[in-house]
Amino acid sequence: MDLETTTWTDAKAAETHLALLPVGSTEQHGPHAPLGTDTLDAEAVADAATKRYRDPVMVAPAVPVGVAEEHRHFAGTLWTSEDTFRAYVRDVVGSLASHGWDRVVVVNGHGGNISALKEVTARIVRRDDAYAVPFTWFDEVGDHSSDMGHAGPLETSLLRHTNPETVHEDRLEEAAAGGSDRWGDWQGRVNLAVDSEEFTDNGVVGDPRESSADLGAELLDRSADALCALLDAIRERDPGPRATE
Repeated sequence: MDLETTTWTDAKAAETHLALLPVGSTEQHGPHAPLGTDTLDAEAVADAATKRYRDPVMVAPAVPVGVAEEHRHFAGTLWTSEDTFRAYVRDVVGSLASHGWDRVVVVNGHGGNISALKEVTARIVRRDDAYAVPFTWFDEVGDHSSDMGHAGPLETSLLRHTNPETVHEDRLEEAAAGGSDRWGDWQGRVNLAVDSEEFTDNGVVGDPRESSADLGAELLDRSADALCALLDAIRERDPGPRATE
C-alpha cells in the first residue's frame, strides 16, 4: 500500500505491521541520468518487492534529499547534514510505528547515506518502539555489486528498465568520455579526494554504455527478492530489551 495514494481510513484498516521507507538523493548523475536517480531506483525496488511479497506492506513517501555534499559542485545537487538526515529518518520511522507499522526497512539508493542509516537504525532499535534496518539495493545484486560506480552501468540499467524516459541514451558516449573508472583519488589505501569533481569531469564513475534494460530487469529481480527475504526475517524478530540510559 502506498501511503501517498491511500486514504487514512484505508491505511487504518491495513492489516500489517511491515513498512518500507525509500530514501535516495537529489544529486548529479552525469549528463545522461536525472538528479533523482537514487530516489527513483529506491522507489522502484520498494514497489517491486511489495508487489511480490505475500502480505501487505505499507510504503512511505520517499526521502529525496540525503547526505550528498560530495557532489556539491554540480548544479542541482541538494544535500543535508548527517545529523539532519538521521533525525528526519528517525522521525518518519517513529511516525510509521505510531500507527502500528513498526517493522521498517529503509530502502536506500545512495551510497552517501549508508553510514548515517546504519547509525540511526541501530539507535531506533535500541531506544524507540520500532525495529528498523537499512537495505541498500545495489549491495543485494550478487556479483553485479562489484560494478557499482556512480551513474554507471548499474544505476543506469535500473533506470532504463523502470524509468526509461528519464535516460538520455544519446549522451552515453559523452558520459563515458568524461567519467572516471573508479571512485576517488588514491594514494595507497587512502582516498585523497573529498568531492567527486576532483576525479570525474562530468560526475560519472563507471561506463554507462554497459547498461541495458535487460540488465536492469535482472537487478530489479535480485534486489526485490532480497528485500522480500529481509521482510520475512524482520517481521517477527524480537529486538531485545531497549536501552535504559
